[in-house]
Amino acid sequence: MASKPTTTSTTTCTSGLDAALAAILSRRQARNLLRQLTLPPSPNPSSSRRVPPPLPPPADFSSNDYLSLSHNRTIQTSFLARLQQEASERDGRGFALGARGSRLLDGNSALATTLEARIAAFHGAAAGLLFNSAFDANVGLLGCVPQPGDAVVYDELVHASAHDGMRLSRVVPERRRAFAHNNVASLRAVLEELVAHDAGYVNGERNAFVLVEGVYSMDGDVAPLRKVVECVEKCLPRGNGYVIVDEAHSTGIFGEKGRGLVCELGLEARVWARVLGFGKAMGCAGGIVLCSETTRLYLINYARTLIYTTAMGFPSLASIEVTYGFLMSGQAEPLLACLKMLARESHCLLLDICRRRRPPIALLRVNATEPPSPIIPVFTSLPRSLAEFCQKKGFIVRPIVAPTVPKGKERIRVCLHAGNTLDEVEGLARAVEAWVVMWGRASKL
Repeated sequence: MASKPTTTSTTTCTSGLDAALAAILSRRQARNLLRQLTLPPSPNPSSSRRVPPPLPPPADFSSNDYLSLSHNRTIQTSFLARLQQEASERDGRGFALGARGSRLLDGNSALATTLEARIAAFHGAAAGLLFNSAFDANVGLLGCVPQPGDAVVYDELVHASAHDGMRLSRVVPERRRAFAHNNVASLRAVLEELVAHDAGYVNGERNAFVLVEGVYSMDGDVAPLRKVVECVEKCLPRGNGYVIVDEAHSTGIFGEKGRGLVCELGLEARVWARVLGFGKAMGCAGGIVLCSETTRLYLINYARTLIYTTAMGFPSLASIEVTYGFLMSGQAEPLLACLKMLARESHCLLLDICRRRRPPIALLRVNATEPPSPIIPVFTSLPRSLAEFCQKKGFIVRPIVAPTVPKGKERIRVCLHAGNTLDEVEGLARAVEAWVVMWGRASKL
């Protein structure tokens, strides 16, 4: 007798835990801090009804794709050709979409090891080790390298992944010390306190790891890296001070051919390790730790975010390979020049709005100095309102609120891209000005 077809239904079970989590979310929503996943606006809405011609796609002033490489046609063509090459070399069997295992089991490949060596050489490092993301690279590095008794001293604005790595490490909370953002005097005070209270840092028995970022993603400012390195070397002359630079936001936009801030300053031999991310200016995905051969082998043995996760598959590795080929060939240089010009123009336009309209500082403020990176914070106590207004005008910007930034430092973050146009930049400035005028009128009612 044939069995009856079964139907699948979805039911929601409300548990005590769900109620507790809902209460926590409600409190966050009441503070206007609730995060939600959203989709980018579609430039071509589909409908069976007759609709007017689609509007032009919204202008991206939000993503981290600074050089617009994620949509670069040359890179796309090279990537597809690389996939086809790999497929043909395997006698028509194609290639595996995924690595099918961790690199210590079945997921390693000749391409991964070759790519590591090639990237390391390009950035002037002895060795490199790929991770699935820069987040994983930070967590893996910081979670296993510092030993009991060591200290980690970090800029107060380092990325969340650095904090997660520190928590996984064997460094006790008292020896995880923050210093004021980009403040070398504050760094010196923390290091001097460590030395004064523990002879192990004086005689070199204990190590201090100093964490900074090349470019900080919320403010777009650059670490005073040379002064940081000099400070560490002076305070810890036994050579037991190790500088780690997160170059996720500086790779591709600093240094010759995008080699990063460390290379631009010629500090390759004085910075102990670098974490590079490929999801920003590189326009793809993944990350790498640049380090010594010994550190690479140590990470292979102890970095949990490498050992216990499936490795990147061939398509991911191929995207990194062709993007680096684009960078190494110098083809990104015109894009970088365009990006710098757009950043200067955007800053001038936004600054001009503040000078002409004289809005209250709480309503709108832009830093007076020229931005050193493609990131321009536009400070406002009403970031959601400004972001929504700009989005309705066709310009994608995002509100940045606490706890991502300190309370009182809310802003929209304007990220420039080589693919932006002067018309888009001017349009965004007009939208910001219109919003300022609207709030000025409202305040007089």
